[in-house]
Amino acid sequence: MSLDEDARWLEWVTKQFESIAGEDKEIDIDEFKTALKVKESFFAERFFALFDSDGSSSISLDELLEALDLLIHGSETDKLKFLFQVYDVDGSGSIDPDELRTVLKSCLRESAISLPEEKLDDLTLALFESADKDNSGAITFEELKAELENFPEVMENLTISAANWLKPPDLDQKKRHAPRYLTRAYWHNNSRKLLFLVLYACLSLLLFMGAVLQHRQGGAWYMVAKGCGQCLNFNCTFVMILMLRRCLTWLRATWVVRVLPLDQNILLHQIVGYAILCYTLVHTTAHVCNFGTSSEAISGEFSVWEYLLTTRPGIGWVKGTASVTGVILQVVICLMVLCSSTFVRRSGHFEVFYWSHLSYVWVWSLLVVHCANFWKWFVVPGLVFLLEKIVGIAVSHMGGLYIVEVNLLPSKVTHLVIKRPQFFHFKPGDYVYINIPVIAKYEWHPFTISSAPEQPDSLWLHIRSMGQWTNRLYEYFRQPESQSGSPKRLATSLRNHRQLRKAQVSAKFGENHRFCNIKCYVDGPYGTPTRQIFASEHAVLIGAGIGITPFASILQSIMYRYRRRKQNCPNCNYSWCENIKDSEMKLRKVDFIWINRDQKSFEWFVSLLTKLEMDQADEEPEGRFLEMHMYMTSALSKNDMKAIGLQMALDLLAKKEKRDSITGLRTRTQPGRPEWGKVFQKVSEENKGKVHVFYCGSPALAKVIKAQCEHFSFNFYKENF
Repeated sequence: MSLDEDARWLEWVTKQFESIAGEDKEIDIDEFKTALKVKESFFAERFFALFDSDGSSSISLDELLEALDLLIHGSETDKLKFLFQVYDVDGSGSIDPDELRTVLKSCLRESAISLPEEKLDDLTLALFESADKDNSGAITFEELKAELENFPEVMENLTISAANWLKPPDLDQKKRHAPRYLTRAYWHNNSRKLLFLVLYACLSLLLFMGAVLQHRQGGAWYMVAKGCGQCLNFNCTFVMILMLRRCLTWLRATWVVRVLPLDQNILLHQIVGYAILCYTLVHTTAHVCNFGTSSEAISGEFSVWEYLLTTRPGIGWVKGTASVTGVILQVVICLMVLCSSTFVRRSGHFEVFYWSHLSYVWVWSLLVVHCANFWKWFVVPGLVFLLEKIVGIAVSHMGGLYIVEVNLLPSKVTHLVIKRPQFFHFKPGDYVYINIPVIAKYEWHPFTISSAPEQPDSLWLHIRSMGQWTNRLYEYFRQPESQSGSPKRLATSLRNHRQLRKAQVSAKFGENHRFCNIKCYVDGPYGTPTRQIFASEHAVLIGAGIGITPFASILQSIMYRYRRRKQNCPNCNYSWCENIKDSEMKLRKVDFIWINRDQKSFEWFVSLLTKLEMDQADEEPEGRFLEMHMYMTSALSKNDMKAIGLQMALDLLAKKEKRDSITGLRTRTQPGRPEWGKVFQKVSEENKGKVHVFYCGSPALAKVIKAQCEHFSFNFYKENF
């Protein structure tokens, strides 16, 4: 660092210290723990003892600056000596197995990882035996340094949380970058959506100008009102067309998907919805101003309030009700947009959004009464919409669908197994609307199908408890099974057990698993962007948390097809897949990335992932067709001093046992979050063909991944419904 940067750093640290320290201008152990943000007191006490050079049981600013200067600006040897002192609990100058076990146990707690005591012993022995080169029964500083040199990524960025917390903001972060919306990559990757929006804007402008010119004799406010009214005729119909799910699902299988942004119909629906709100506000304001002008011009005939709230002026084609229906429409549309806001839908109040959105029936009915020409715009799309609804009701009530098995998984995930009817056909990644009368008689909720189409007997849904309906579902099945069921409860349970004996069930039998026979209705299936995965050459599937569900179906379907093409040598046990690329499936490589907050979340699909790994037990001539990458965000990264020993031990034990200690998979679980730049750079260098990235998870992470995809010119698809 330069002299100026050192001065800035010193000023920054001083301010931070003053914000933590009390009136005595020193930090005690409790204040130090708070500042360090550690979960385990062991590391706070060890760091505090090493920082407290005079042994006064408190840290002064000078002591803190001296210690942090060593950690941030010191050499590798200085940092390694500090790490060695942390591990050398008794200060004997060497690390014995018990000290190492204590450190690793604290590392596990710090990273929110829970392992059996036997596994902790295995981790301790794996790291100790690897580091203790001379078999002396203790690890010296030179041996620890030699062991760390086998992990170059750790040596590059050896640091601790306090150092990062007290470092000044990176100067690079203050540099202004061009907005991503102005970059060439953004325009290239979003060309269909942008072209569509340009055409939509041009059409709206033409409609507005046409209506304005047609009514130019009525005055300025009247012209504006009529222009917005014509745009509303179009938009209030178009917003419905964007939600014709069956038609859109059919169009996804045609060439139209290469021209129109069908995969972004939800986003376009939202844009049109906001456009309707803007047009209605301007339309109403213009009419109010026009009524004000009219009431002044024709003195004493009608007031503004009579124009707005009565039928006396006789405005409208149905008994002068245009103004009254217009006021009602304005209120209803404003409420619909408000209840459709993200903070309502994502805060556990999906029912508010659901029921308020059903008022579209009243909006269309009022529009027919309000405007003489609206029915001309509405009649054809309205009939198609009505036909879709009739077909949906007929299909959902055709035959008896029953939930025959339930598994309650970690993180309040409910796994439903539904007996699949013979006529139900779907594609990997599709979703359905499900209605369970015992939970809520009239509510339908969308969920992705997590089973593969090749599974003939059952249909899987994995539902995470995030709102009122999903919580009621979880609590319903969490209650002890009622003994006062139907008189043939045991016979029904036995029949279901026999029917599902061949089915692949992801959860273990126990108190969180039961057979049942609960009536449900399913509307669908409906297509999603993930239908395009089999048309891509190199697919990157990214699931965050429960966002794995569409990829569970896709991965199973891929591996079903993979197994059909697998060849076995008649003279030995060697097997390989000659060529998986065909007219239906062009895939040459699949990278699956699953990001979870905690260890328990991996239990949702660990049995499925284990099976997928077993299918690829043999190396392929061109490398593995399917590669899995697991990330646990609560675990501290390898660059954090509180996790270095643990991550080294996990790496060593994974190589020895050929499986990960956290998940039991062969794939090693990586701590922290993916570095997307490095991840996509590696994908780009593999040269397996055009890369398509499919994502399902939180919207915030979607923006980050999409920006990186634009940088690498990858096609990005986000699961939306």
